[in-house]
Amino acid sequence: QVQLVESGGGLVQAGDSLKLSCAASGSIGRIAAMAWYRQALGKQRELVAQIASGDSTDYADSVKGRFAISRDNAKNTVNLQMNSLKPEDTGVYYCAVDASLLTQFWATSTYWGQGTQVTVSS
Repeated sequence: QVQLVESGGGLVQAGDSLKLSCAASGSIGRIAAMAWYRQALGKQRELVAQIASGDSTDYADSVKGRFAISRDNAKNTVNLQMNSLKPEDTGVYYCAVDASLLTQFWATSTYWGQGTQVTVSS
């Protein structure tokens, strides 16, 4: 199995910055895409940013120019630098990775972290 541990959430004021980190561990064969999702209270989970194994990135329109996703393949980590935070960025942020196990190197599954709360006050 693959375990994901997120860190870095908290309570900040509008305009502040936060950096979220997610570390993957376990019997990992390879990691393909890595991503951050968020879910606001009463709303559906939405994709915030994703980064492919070749480092190409994609962002939700609402965070373009403010958030930056990065990954460290040697450490199996993915980070989300969030700048100029707004109250509408409030929610639970989830790390997700498409990864395979050592025993099935080419068969990937999506694994989720437990989520970390980000609250932005106005």
